[in-house]
Amino acid sequence: MSYQVLARKWRPKSFATLVGQDHVVRALSNALEQKRLHHAYLFTGTRGVGKTTLARILAKSLNCETGITAQPCGVCNACTEIDRGRFVDLIEVDAASNTQVDAMRDLLDNAQYAPTAGRFKVYIIDEVHMLSKSAFNAMLKTLEEPPAHVKFILATTDPQKVPVTVLSRCLQFNLRQMAGSSIISHLQNILGQEHIPYEAAALQLIARAADGSMRDALSLTDQAIAYGGQTVNEAEVRSMLGAIDQSYLYQLLNALLASDGASLIAQAKLMAERSLSFEIALNDLAQLLHQIAIAQAVPDSIAEDLPDRSVLLDLAKKISAENLQLYYQIALLGRRDMGLAPDEFAGFTMSLLRMLAFTPNEAGSQKLPSNPQASIVNNPAKTILTSPATVMQIAGQTETYTPKQEPTDAPPIDAQNTEQPAEAPVALSTTPQFNGNWRGLVDELKLGLARALSQNCELIAYDENSISLSVPEAQKHLLLPNYQEKLSSAICQYFNKKIKLQFSIGGTGNTPAKQISQEKAHAQTNAESAIEDDRFVQALINEFDASIIPNSIKPI
Repeated sequence: MSYQVLARKWRPKSFATLVGQDHVVRALSNALEQKRLHHAYLFTGTRGVGKTTLARILAKSLNCETGITAQPCGVCNACTEIDRGRFVDLIEVDAASNTQVDAMRDLLDNAQYAPTAGRFKVYIIDEVHMLSKSAFNAMLKTLEEPPAHVKFILATTDPQKVPVTVLSRCLQFNLRQMAGSSIISHLQNILGQEHIPYEAAALQLIARAADGSMRDALSLTDQAIAYGGQTVNEAEVRSMLGAIDQSYLYQLLNALLASDGASLIAQAKLMAERSLSFEIALNDLAQLLHQIAIAQAVPDSIAEDLPDRSVLLDLAKKISAENLQLYYQIALLGRRDMGLAPDEFAGFTMSLLRMLAFTPNEAGSQKLPSNPQASIVNNPAKTILTSPATVMQIAGQTETYTPKQEPTDAPPIDAQNTEQPAEAPVALSTTPQFNGNWRGLVDELKLGLARALSQNCELIAYDENSISLSVPEAQKHLLLPNYQEKLSSAICQYFNKKIKLQFSIGGTGNTPAKQISQEKAHAQTNAESAIEDDRFVQALINEFDASIIPNSIKPI
């Protein structure tokens, strides 16, 4: 007897043996038991999740000789013939190969005749989105008023391409991608019955490579059995899958932890030699960082038999939660901007170097400025005169208008507005000294996640060795110990000496964040006034019934 591949041999033949689609099975089973039958069903989902298999099971349930049931007997003539693909009243059509209207008309012309052997004539149309527009139009009349003996079961991987006129006439079910645990459990059951030895770690790798498709998982298992000589072992599966081996990702993270830029670039060059996709590598890196984050938050949720469990838990201890979030965000942005990079290698390596550049040093703060001896200059924020722009609607057409900026007598906002002491400390060396300009100091420091705290602090008092700050009541949630420690460490390293930070809650609220908000509001007000008072704009409004589109006025 010829060998039958696992995907065909172990195809489910009843609702009870269907894996991972409980929500669809429950709805269909209830409908069959209550005899509440629809004339058209649409199954959607990615490849290999069971759309066609579910359609055949439903066809058996409708035509089983025991009656309409959610539990077809599997032994009657109708059930066995459907399983073999030879049932005369089950018509399966591949829409990808029969896209034209003539084929659809011929199919529907035969629908009016009563079934030959079964209770219903069942049409399964796979990849229905591939039909032409005229073929869909030909189907509509039959879908709207079908004969009582006809049932349509449509399947597609792309429901967006199915006309809404067809969708509205179908009962739609969305089949989910298979969970990795469901795939592994099913593979364990199959290999056990096939008497094929396996390693749990190998099944983990196959499930990850299958990406939610049970059919792909079974095909990979078939390949693994042949590759490993009737066994499924981790080493052989890793070798078979090739690029799925993620050891290079661990090497990248270890190089980041060691601040070793040379190793990062060397590893990227090795990836290029292996012809790995750098876009996929960034995606895999983001997935790995997600797993590490889960290992940090809930270590017990990492499966005991996961091949890389020990490595994940080790990295979870080495990488801080803040750096982990930073790396994850950079990986996502790097993948998004890959198309804008000169080439994939440049886009990938720039993402790695960005991670390296923004990683805090061992002291918990960012690297020193290029000129750490430079003192802070009392440089309060300046009010920059900008030309406002607005979008106007004129006779149905949208236009952008930038008027000539008129001089204004409005006084600039006092951005600092911080009362200075009568006598500031005198600098004794080239070491930078704090002169009371808190906002200027905040702008000089590279604080990462602690910047939110620094921008919402108001300077209360200071001397050579201490700085007293207050945080408004509304922002007191920013007083996290970790943020305080990072801000203190950054300031101490900048001034190259110990500076004690003291925090309190309250104050007048004159923080850098409030100052920036006031400046933006002031600039917006000036822009709106300039637009509304502009003579040309007034002429457009009066003569052409033009209107300014709300919220379109922006300082530029």
